[in-house]
Amino acid sequence: MKSSSLAIWLDAARPKTLPLAIASIICGSAVAGWQGSFSAVIAGLALLTALLLQILSNLANDYGDAVKGTDNDQRLGPQRAIQSGLVTQSAMRKAMILNIILTAASGLSLIFIATNNLQDMVGFMLLGLMAIAASIAYTVGNKPYGYRGLGDLSVLMFFGWLGVAGTYYLQAGQIDSIIMLPATACGLLAVGVLNINNLRDIDNDRECGKLTLAVRMGPEWGRKYHLFLLFGSVLCLALFALLELHSPFGWLFILSAPLLFKHGKQVLQSTDGAALRPMMATMVKCALLTNLLFAAGVVLAAA
Repeated sequence: MKSSSLAIWLDAARPKTLPLAIASIICGSAVAGWQGSFSAVIAGLALLTALLLQILSNLANDYGDAVKGTDNDQRLGPQRAIQSGLVTQSAMRKAMILNIILTAASGLSLIFIATNNLQDMVGFMLLGLMAIAASIAYTVGNKPYGYRGLGDLSVLMFFGWLGVAGTYYLQAGQIDSIIMLPATACGLLAVGVLNINNLRDIDNDRECGKLTLAVRMGPEWGRKYHLFLLFGSVLCLALFALLELHSPFGWLFILSAPLLFKHGKQVLQSTDGAALRPMMATMVKCALLTNLLFAAGVVLAAA
């Protein structure tokens, strides 16, 4: 099979992780709509930009971990494109460059349509550059921050605070501190996905010098930390519903609580990385369901 095969590149983009980017835009847009400021065009461009950034991050992770030898036979996660030999490092670099161009084009279109003053335009351009740089620098370069335990903070910032609050601001034209509650909740759920990944490969990461937060905390505290992420996200959404929505619909997200509880219990009781392997997909589903129920509740509360 040739490295240019569409199926190979689709797999390299890791579509199963894309719901995280989708969720952040949906949540930010739902709150903007609740405030009467929803824009389908802005939401659509924000979604496209977020998806391209997520794909860029996935391609860069494939490249960076392959170059550093972290993607090896001891890794428990699914084989990546370079690791499997289906894509060369040169081809992956070219794919990353193309993705950067597409991301920049989408992001600039979003900024020009959504912003009304020079200050906002420059500010979001800088944030966009930061997002592109962060997507690459997670595993690529001499001092990738993903190898120093800073990946969790980055995910919280870009999938939570910037993804949700930024989407809201671009549509509403203003920022309200209360948006940080659903933004933090969305970010914590995305961090939960990363934490499962890091707990699963904790032994191999430690051997390869990839000092993720899970490696630094150890498996026992890493599992307890996972429960904190789940509980923290629900608490943030509950506070938003209590303080702002004042509607039974605002509590729709609670319907995902049994799934979150079951998942958290399984993670806490897991004994090794192999047991965590199927839980990645479960965590992605938990995150997406919780965010979609929250967004639906916000829309219904505004109706």
